[in-house]
Amino acid sequence: MLRAAVALLFVINVLVFGWNKGWIAGVSSTAPRLDQQINPERLSLLNQKAVTQLAARSCLELGPLIGDELLKRANAALSGAGIAASSIESNAVNTGGVWALATIKMPSKDFRERKEDTYRSAKIAFEPLQGFPDEQPTLVLSKHDSEAAALAALDGMTKRNYKGLRVMRLQEPLQQTTLRLSRLDSTQSGKLNALANPPWGEKRKDCSVEAPAASSAASAANGSGSGASR
Repeated sequence: MLRAAVALLFVINVLVFGWNKGWIAGVSSTAPRLDQQINPERLSLLNQKAVTQLAARSCLELGPLIGDELLKRANAALSGAGIAASSIESNAVNTGGVWALATIKMPSKDFRERKEDTYRSAKIAFEPLQGFPDEQPTLVLSKHDSEAAALAALDGMTKRNYKGLRVMRLQEPLQQTTLRLSRLDSTQSGKLNALANPPWGEKRKDCSVEAPAASSAASAANGSGSGASR
């Protein structure tokens, strides 16, 4: 009886060992392993045109984008198209806002009519001030992109003996940002082209031609520098 028990225990250990090694389950596990193999007949080689398209890179400039909100939306759209933030070149320019050479707030209708007649007789263009309800009625004689330019216009009118004028800021300075994507692949370009109502609208420019030109200019400069050193 003891020998039979020892023999049975030995057989059980052998079966367990074989199971752990996969010897017993080897036949049944063959099919799943075959399913995981790559079938060569299902593969297709890319032709030269497809390889060229995948390797091709393009350059695109977006903007200028005015304000922080539009810039955030543009960056979010680019991220959704698979474009890493590290590959985006950002160029920001602060505008001086909009300044106006305007009249003082006119105290009466009669005063306004006399002002308008004076400017018409001198052939000086003017228009009513839009917005700014606390400054009505006011006439705008000219608009400028900086305070200095508006002050220069005021100085010129003062020298011509025109009075009752002032400089007003009509619009706060804004930041304009241009985004340059110099290494777009065909997949990224396709995703950008497929965007409906992108934040940059129609403000996009192909800069693929500029990049090689800049590279050639740099190479020429390096070549001339080497020649001079000789």
